[in-house]
Amino acid sequence: MAESKPETQLVHIGRNPKYTQKGVNPVIQRASSIIFDTLEEKRHATRHRAGNTLFYGRRGTQTHFAFQEAMTELEQGAGCVLYPSGAAAITNAILSFISAGEHILVTGSAYDPTQNFCDNILTKLSVQTTYFDPLIGEDIAELIQPNTRIVFLESPGSITMEVHDLPAIVHAVRAKSPEIIIMIDNTWAAGVLLKPLLFDIDISIQSATKYINGHSDGMLGLAVANQRCIETLRENSYLLGQTADPDTVYMANRGLHTLATRLKQHQINSLQIAHWLQKRPEVDQVFHPALPSSPGHEYFIRDFSGCNGLFSFQLKSRLSPEQFTIFLDNFTHFKMGYSWGGFESLILGYQKEDLQNMRQYDFSPKEGTFFRVHIGLEHPDDLIHDLQLAFERI
Repeated sequence: MAESKPETQLVHIGRNPKYTQKGVNPVIQRASSIIFDTLEEKRHATRHRAGNTLFYGRRGTQTHFAFQEAMTELEQGAGCVLYPSGAAAITNAILSFISAGEHILVTGSAYDPTQNFCDNILTKLSVQTTYFDPLIGEDIAELIQPNTRIVFLESPGSITMEVHDLPAIVHAVRAKSPEIIIMIDNTWAAGVLLKPLLFDIDISIQSATKYINGHSDGMLGLAVANQRCIETLRENSYLLGQTADPDTVYMANRGLHTLATRLKQHQINSLQIAHWLQKRPEVDQVFHPALPSSPGHEYFIRDFSGCNGLFSFQLKSRLSPEQFTIFLDNFTHFKMGYSWGGFESLILGYQKEDLQNMRQYDFSPKEGTFFRVHIGLEHPDDLIHDLQLAFERI
């Protein structure tokens, strides 16, 4: 049988009849204790507790198993581990493979909490972090030390949207030190627009809080690993006490079925607004991976199957504190808020010093004020009108 298209795959994954029990979606099973009728049943559950077998609530229920199977299929891995947030997925994936005295390479464009974890927690464990330029390519081999254990990627990068040359980075790391674990924060692609494990990356991490859930009302993280990493990731995360509540997992699994359609509309809306911003006299550059003006665009075109609603733009000049406030305080449709990936449009603003404090490589932005936007599912004409009024205010 021919392989299904992504839209069809997303409608059907996670809907195994043993989990749906005659319904369309999997049941919500809330449980801590699991009751065994016989000693042999208990022994069987203990032997198979790492798989989709009811053992203890923290190991998962039928609700969790359905979503884990879906994400394993979507990201083409060997298994999936769930966490209470995207940040927990990142930190526990790292902790599962790092030891005191070792070294980690992290992209300098990584999610701010990822950098904070490295700087504030890993340092206590005597783990050294080196941040690198996200556009480094094969030169990353020069940064590998004898004790380097992990290379952590994120593509596109948070806020500044750089796209890695994944084949070059992976090839260089594997050639220099095959035992290194390569991880990537794949939240922007939602497991749909980029398939990291097909690039020989070991672990693909996501904040399912974002596009998978899609409605800004639940927090969930996940990591899909290949065969060589899944057991270590699963068991170490379990020992670190990681679990996810079944109600949020249910919402994430439900969100998968409309993910392809939502991503397409986010793409349409964001590109229309990005092209409009390029024509504004106040705008110096638009950082949208699908546009040639964005760093790493050539890698995006090669490796990704589409884009979403998250991108950034920079003004030609720096807004005064008064302009900055009046620009951001008076939107009708755009709201100020962290996170992204929901149906609503969001905006955040940054000055040069804000970006420099969030970038650990040689990043020297221009003086112009910087904005990150998430383009939601509103009509793009209304969002453009909202932005136009903001420009008029300054």
